[in-house]
Amino acid sequence: MAQAIHNYSYRRENKFVAINCGAIPKNLIESELFGYEEGAFTGAKKGGKIGKFELANGGTIFLDEIGEMPLEMQVHLLRVIQEGRICRVGSDKEIPIDVRIIAATNKDLKSEVNKGNFREDLFYRLSVIPIHLPPLRERSGDVEKLIKHFLRVKA
Repeated sequence: MAQAIHNYSYRRENKFVAINCGAIPKNLIESELFGYEEGAFTGAKKGGKIGKFELANGGTIFLDEIGEMPLEMQVHLLRVIQEGRICRVGSDKEIPIDVRIIAATNKDLKSEVNKGNFREDLFYRLSVIPIHLPPLRERSGDVEKLIKHFLRVKA
């Protein structure tokens, strides 16, 4: 769905960057999203590294499993949304960015907010146009259509 939104938007000529927030260790997520400067930490690549937000500039970033993002990282994401700028790890230089953010999760984020596991302000920033996509098991009528589609594509 996120890819389709990007493909049919005015941003389609720019990059679509997907990242699974639940698959990145807590200690690496900031450098993955925002990049880092040379010497920012032990093991940092010479010359630094561009982050996913900078890579997606002008396009779309898809934050899959946003409900798995650590609370401390949610603060950084909120600031990026509010200010439209990122700062690489180990740098004080702000880089302006213009990205569409699409976030997805299998969690009930409102419930996670109530439990204190997800920031309420970030929840409302991300919930501009919520789309509920039921799992395939709840859309039995779609299974036959999907089978036919993939058989045509494979042929």
